[in-house]
Order: sequence, then C-alpha cells, then structure tokens
Amino acid sequence: MRTPFGKECKYYYADYFRGKETQACRLIEQNPASDAWKPALCQTCPGPDILLANACPHLTLRARVDKSMLGLTRQIKIQAACREHRVQVQQPKVGCGHCHEYLDRPEAA
Repeated sequence: MRTPFGKECKYYYADYFRGKETQACRLIEQNPASDAWKPALCQTCPGPDILLANACPHLTLRARVDKSMLGLTRQIKIQAACREHRVQVQQPKVGCGHCHEYLDRPEAA
C-alpha cells in the first residue's frame, strides 16, 4: 500500500471505507516495546527503501520508534536478520551475503 508520502510499503495499512480513518504500521505493531507510531514517521522510514532494494524472502525486519538524543524528534529504527542463516544483517539493503552466493558462482561446463 502507498504511504501518505508516496512510497510503496507492505507494512503500511490504511482504511477509509465508510467513514473509518484507520492508519497503522504493521511492522511497528509487532514490537510492543516501541513508542507510538504516527503517519508522519513514514516520511523518514527506511523500510520502503529496504524492501525495494532487497527482495530476499529470508530477510526479516524489526522496527521501533525511537527518540533522538535530545528527545525532540522521533524516528524509526530498523534491525534486519536472515532467517535462513540466522545472522544479523548489517546492511539490510544488501542482505546477509550468504543467501545468494550461488548466483555469483560460474556454472559448471
């Protein structure tokens, strides 16, 4: 679904049918330790860019709303992991580096 800021995100949900005004981030809802989510946070969320760059089915994302150092602004922090190799992914846009190794190997003649 398209976020209020024009990016495509599979975790964003909105329902305006018959007068409802429901907006939610399904990724943040999965983390009970997170602060409250607001639609304005979608503007700086790295989630849609990660999903666009990396389509690996083994990539799992975990997000939370975090306050800045001074506590004035809020932003979304995302952690990524690979379910297949059970490692933390340092660069979610690139991946774990193990899932697609077979694509880099030359084919046997």
